[in-house]
Amino acid sequence: MANDATNLEVLSTRKGFNSAVRYIKKTIAVMEDAESHVNLADILFAEDDEEFSGYKASMILNILLVDKLGYKTVSANLGSVAGNPSSLAKEFGKWKGVDLVVAYHHPELGLLVANPKSEEELAGIGDLRKNELLVVFAGKGASPADENCEKAAELAVSLFEGAKVKPPAALLKGSFGVKAVKKPKAAPAPKQPKTPRRPAKAAGRVAGRVAGRVAGRAGVKPAASVREAQRVAPPVVTAAAPPVAAPAGPVRMTPRYAVVVQNELFHNGNVEAWKRIVASYNAKYPSLQVYIYYDGERILDINSLFKWGKVKHGSAIEFAVAGSDIKDVAKLQRYLAQGASHMFEAFLKGPVNNVLKLF
Repeated sequence: MANDATNLEVLSTRKGFNSAVRYIKKTIAVMEDAESHVNLADILFAEDDEEFSGYKASMILNILLVDKLGYKTVSANLGSVAGNPSSLAKEFGKWKGVDLVVAYHHPELGLLVANPKSEEELAGIGDLRKNELLVVFAGKGASPADENCEKAAELAVSLFEGAKVKPPAALLKGSFGVKAVKKPKAAPAPKQPKTPRRPAKAAGRVAGRVAGRVAGRAGVKPAASVREAQRVAPPVVTAAAPPVAAPAGPVRMTPRYAVVVQNELFHNGNVEAWKRIVASYNAKYPSLQVYIYYDGERILDINSLFKWGKVKHGSAIEFAVAGSDIKDVAKLQRYLAQGASHMFEAFLKGPVNNVLKLF
């Protein structure tokens, strides 16, 4: 009885009860779709709903695939990894005799779910890492799973570990082919009312009069003062960055991109430049997170790249971006490359505690 009470504690508050009801309703709708020969990972990918991400995704995997449909499962801590997991989609696409879903426990992003027959979904998982947990679910939708399903799950794990496999003929014939997944279009953002602005000529006259009065007090000719005011560049800094916002949907991560250090040494100036570039990116996209890696390890503090001068000319520092709507990665890469060169000083202008407008 004590265990039963503990499991129902979430229902003891209105917020918890309403959250549970919403989750149950969404889960029932997903189950109905999945029973119609629709891949569960495809459904979750199309829904793009935070309710079905992380540990919540593991619950629906168990409820639907294991408990209800009886899918076979094989799990493994990867002993090795395939060079490019998304390239495996073409091979898995030939396995029409079985339905497949993979769940990968990403060390930074948590549980990620994908249909291995979809290149786009596998790309969302990113690069696999050794010793991390991968679970493969194999079944036949509403039909009972058989020994071929278990064999398919075992072979799928081997493929993800980089091995070459030859699937039996029974896995190549069936109705579980690759189906296009269409995400629902996002609702257009409401139009903001336009704020009235002064006509350009009128604004220019006002600015000229103000500049003339200021210049008159300083003993400078008005015309020269106006020309000088027009040369002033727009501000390059903003106020401090806003707090990180929660992602709108399931989190995905880009592949790792390498930035080669062009400076003789990745010194303190380069470190400060990188910190300001990343802060600018986070200010523009508060729901996205930038991960930095060096020598295969994640760097939690960019300052550690400067210690003992270990990062030198020609070294490669890697980065990846995680979030639900990833943007401006190429621009971020260009800025980081400049920040790792002798031109890093361009990012050190302005007050220390403010954020650059780069994106």
